[in-house]
Amino acid sequence: MLGKTGAEVSAISLGTWSYGGANKQGEIPVGWEGQQDDDSINALLRCHEIGINHWDTADVYGNGRSEQVIGSLWEQIPRADIFLATKVGWDAGEYGHFYHPIHMRKQMEQSLINLQTDCVDLLYLHHCNFGKQHEYFSDALETIRRFQEEGKTRFVGLSDWDLFKIMKYIDDAQPDVVQPYRNVMDDTYGPSGLKDWIDEHNAGVCFFSPIKHGLLTGKYTKPATFGAGDFRANVDDFTKIDVIEKMQENKILLEERFSDHPYPVMRGIIDALLIDAPSGCVLLGQRNIDQVNSAATLGGKISQQDVVWIKSLYSYP
Repeated sequence: MLGKTGAEVSAISLGTWSYGGANKQGEIPVGWEGQQDDDSINALLRCHEIGINHWDTADVYGNGRSEQVIGSLWEQIPRADIFLATKVGWDAGEYGHFYHPIHMRKQMEQSLINLQTDCVDLLYLHHCNFGKQHEYFSDALETIRRFQEEGKTRFVGLSDWDLFKIMKYIDDAQPDVVQPYRNVMDDTYGPSGLKDWIDEHNAGVCFFSPIKHGLLTGKYTKPATFGAGDFRANVDDFTKIDVIEKMQENKILLEERFSDHPYPVMRGIIDALLIDAPSGCVLLGQRNIDQVNSAATLGGKISQQDVVWIKSLYSYP
């Protein structure tokens, strides 16, 4: 149950950032290289088949490409079967900042066209960069609440990479759902105060980048490089041999600890995030059918002892 929304969603939900493909904002890579629409479509169909019913996208994923792929499927998948979330705020348009009300409306209305729906279930403010003096926050919040009043979204959410930044705005925003960055290597869910706020307000919470863009799986055996338009080129840890080697060591340990699971590494690093989030889910990128099938095995209960052990593997200088 996604908190006070009352929506029943899959504990392992679907993140579709990669479905936008390679992309840039200015010179900064913000997408994922190598994604084919056929793989995205087949993954979505498989998600529906096995009950992964919460799909998360954004207006800027491929400049609408991710949304368009999702929106193309409603003749094969009943729209009512999917809890559909998108975001507004990363495209500044011509206004010089991210949250100009006119541009927010333009982006939101385009999202509805891309998604071929009259209403999304959840619309996020995509980040908490509301100006040096917080001067854009009131307009952004008022605008997204107006979308809700107009029936363009059922629920309103707040997202950011920095959980301490989320906490600066959360009381005033009173979001139905929060989408913070969290994985077993980078985890400020407790220290930031966000966990306590979520529990106290019975809000939904959806953790993004739970495998740190694939780094935590241990699949990389040497420092990695990525093409133009791939966000992972911004992540320094992919270039550090000591980090790569540590992920390899952890992979072996997880395979031993959870040897009875078909995907022992994913079992450890994903399911550990759910133990303290009864109203939450994990947004896991699933780029093809194989990754969907892997995701379908996750989301089970894990012991507190196992969680403490798992997190200890990733707590190192």
